[in-house]
Amino acid sequence: MAARSRSVARRIVVWSRRAETRASLKGLNWCDTVCETAEEAVREADLVVVCTPVEHIVPTVENIAGAIRPGALVTDVGSVKGAIVRHATAALAGRAHFIGAHPMAGSDKTGHIHGHADLFRGRPCFLTPLPDSDPDAVEKAAAFWSALDAIVVRESPETHDEIVAHISHLPHAIASALCAYLADKNPLWRDLAGPGLRDTTRIAGGDADLWRGIFALNRDELLRAIKGYQDALEALQAAIANNDPLAVRSILERGRNYREGLPG
Repeated sequence: MAARSRSVARRIVVWSRRAETRASLKGLNWCDTVCETAEEAVREADLVVVCTPVEHIVPTVENIAGAIRPGALVTDVGSVKGAIVRHATAALAGRAHFIGAHPMAGSDKTGHIHGHADLFRGRPCFLTPLPDSDPDAVEKAAAFWSALDAIVVRESPETHDEIVAHISHLPHAIASALCAYLADKNPLWRDLAGPGLRDTTRIAGGDADLWRGIFALNRDELLRAIKGYQDALEALQAAIANNDPLAVRSILERGRNYREGLPG
């Protein structure tokens, strides 16, 4: 939608793993052709954007590797980059260029029905080339995401995975764990909750299979982030247990100051 509304692409060809999704895409004004296979969809493409769940990105790239036009650019939107970038690059074997990307946009809702033309406007988009990535391909990928009004941020795949483990994957893990914990309490409590609980746990409404794959693929970085958060929570627990109002207030103030500095 964003590419169509900004005339970034001359022709938009789409494919989905699910037949029902392919059927729902037909007739939409932002796509020109809906293909029955991924190979058919990429055959004449100069740019391919892989928008599958993270565990399907590399298999999808492997499937299209033999059909893709030589020299084409392949990018993605996956929220884990290290393993994906390495394996997808190897799968293309120099026939085409893979430049990983991760736009920090969207919500807890998934699927094309929740997309809109300004989804990427003003939002950061990680670009994660390898040291030996083709420079022209990197610049083309940056130009594409910039044309969608995203703010391109270049990082190594490993640095990206560390960052998003803390600012994206950890918050989702916390929200989901909190809801799972409360699910074992008196069901009436849920009906008594104010907006704070809903605001705090909104992202727990995300697709469980999608996030299971993300957690698995970024396992090491997420575990480190969880350990750091556990340390912070234990510090707050100790301050409360020790009846130390200054320490409690300091933690709450630091949290508030960070929250107030968040964009948007």
